[in-house]
Amino acid sequence: MTDQLDTPTRCGMVSIVGRPNVGKSTLMNHLIGQKVSITSRKPQTTRHRIHGIHTRDHYQIVFADTPGIHTGQERALNRAMNDAAVSTLSGVDVVCMMVDGLKWTPGDEHVLSLLPTNPEVPVLLIINKVDNLEDKGELLPYIESLSARYPFDAVIPVSALKEQNLEQLEKALVERLPEGDFWYDEDQLTDRSLRFMAAEIIREKVVRQLGQEVPHQVSVEVELWEDGPRVTDISAAILVERRGQKKILIGDKGERIKQIGTQAREDIERLIDRRVMLNLWVKIKAGWSDDARALRSLGYDEPR
Repeated sequence: MTDQLDTPTRCGMVSIVGRPNVGKSTLMNHLIGQKVSITSRKPQTTRHRIHGIHTRDHYQIVFADTPGIHTGQERALNRAMNDAAVSTLSGVDVVCMMVDGLKWTPGDEHVLSLLPTNPEVPVLLIINKVDNLEDKGELLPYIESLSARYPFDAVIPVSALKEQNLEQLEKALVERLPEGDFWYDEDQLTDRSLRFMAAEIIREKVVRQLGQEVPHQVSVEVELWEDGPRVTDISAAILVERRGQKKILIGDKGERIKQIGTQAREDIERLIDRRVMLNLWVKIKAGWSDDARALRSLGYDEPR
């Protein structure tokens, strides 16, 4: 057995890219072993570039979870999301392109066209949700056809949700990391603040609760955070663009926003490991998703 003292320390940045809703956030959360990025079945749930930090004895992988790269939507919010995702294709040590099983779409084609041409940056193809394949015999021809179109350094089928083949993926990533000291403390899980994480948790509950009733033009802004002796008081505004959306969010006699608040409070308490008093309200901010100044104030051009 190799002496652990002789094992070089490795650390580097791994970007996870793909079209919306292929499972990028789920993959990062399961690799890290804790929820860092919010998830839902709705495309484009992830809006910001979020760094998830996975540390073991001799290596630290800094994952860049990104919004799904998409086309055909010209709002400022969509442009900001695309910019956040595309920016991680350079200046990283490994790129992982993730696809949803055998469902190759024009969106995947667009992501493929953006992959780095620099041979010094290894690109791994991650085929997710292979547990859902009815005919596993179709997998090998699919891998061969994609490998003929781009020189992937490795192709790894996984199930992010069921944690299938994630050990092989992690090993492949570690082998491609440069030697070097850790960038973050060993117990740090993300580069984002607790305020940011709380806002994302609240937005996740909104997205999951509303389904298709309110479009993606919903954001959350934490306006107050006070740590008391026993309880943390948090007040947050849920931003929508129209009066009708506000009515839907509040629900009959306030029941819907009450459910959102209860679910969010429970997750935030687990995150910060103390009791929370969460106060939510809905604020109308017309046109915020297509207003560059409003997006900057909400942190869409840089980490908060």
